[in-house]
Amino acid sequence: MMNRRDFLAASIAIATNRALAQAAGFGTHLRFAHRQTQIVAPPGVSIFEFASEIHGLDGLELQIIWKGNNLGDFSNGLAAGYKSESKRTGIDIPSISGIWKPGEKIFDIPTAEAAITNAIRTADFFGARTILIALYTVNCPDMNDTSSFEPVVSLLQKMAPLAASANVTLGLETSLSAPDELKFLTLIDKPNVRSYYDAANEQQYHPGHAIEGIGILGPRIVQCHFKNGTELLSSPTSILDWRADLAALKHIHYNGWFVFETTHSSPEQCIEATKSNIAFIHGEMQG
Repeated sequence: MMNRRDFLAASIAIATNRALAQAAGFGTHLRFAHRQTQIVAPPGVSIFEFASEIHGLDGLELQIIWKGNNLGDFSNGLAAGYKSESKRTGIDIPSISGIWKPGEKIFDIPTAEAAITNAIRTADFFGARTILIALYTVNCPDMNDTSSFEPVVSLLQKMAPLAASANVTLGLETSLSAPDELKFLTLIDKPNVRSYYDAANEQQYHPGHAIEGIGILGPRIVQCHFKNGTELLSSPTSILDWRADLAALKHIHYNGWFVFETTHSSPEQCIEATKSNIAFIHGEMQG
C-alpha cells in the first residue's frame, strides 16, 4: 500500500510531467499565423476572409506601417475595420510588426520611443500580445560598444512597464548572434522583453548557428518566424534543417505562435503551401 509520503511524491511527479507536457505543446492546440505582408491577397480587411480559407490557420500578424497606412491612426476607420473582421472570421491577431516608418531607427531615442508607444497602443487595441521590434544591421545595437547598446537598453527598460500594462511582450528580432542577443536581453532584464526568433535570418547572419541559438535563448523566445523562400519547410533543399529547428523548439518546451513569413506566387499557392507547412509542423511537434 502506498504511504502518504509516496502518494505525495507520485502526485508531484504527475503534476510536473503534466506541466512539462503542456509547456511542450502536447495536448494543447498549436497556433499558426501568417504575416500580413507575405499573404498573397488584396490589401485591406478582406485579408481576414482570405486567411479564414486556409485550414488550420488561426491568426494574422498585422503590419502597422504598410503601403502608406498606419494602423495606429484610429481616425480613418481602417483599424476598426480590421478588428471587426478579425472578430467576424475568428482569425486572431497574435502579434503586430512593421513599427518603423521609413528611415526611423532605434538609436533616435525620442523617435523610437514614439514608435514603440504607438505600437503598444495599437497592440492593445487589437488584443495582440506580442510586438515585433525589428533590429537588423544598421538598426541593431553593437554589443561590443557600450555607446551603441546602453541607450537602447535604457529605452527598452523604460518601455517595458507600459507594454506590461497592456499585457504585451516586446519581441526583439535582431541580427545579433544568439550569445549577444542573450547578453542584450539579460541587460534589459525585463520579463516582457524577449526574443522574436527567426531561424532563417539567424542562418543568414550567422551561418551554421541557427539551431543552437534556440537552445541558447531558450525560454526567452516569445515567438518564431518560419520561412523557406518559395519552398515548403519540408523541402530537402531548405535553407536550414527545419526538422532540427522544430526538435530544438520542442526541447525548450516552446509554446508560442508559429508565424509564417513565407513567399508565395499566387493566392492558390499561398493556401496550399500554408496548409502543407502547418501539417509539417504538426507532425514534427506532436509526433
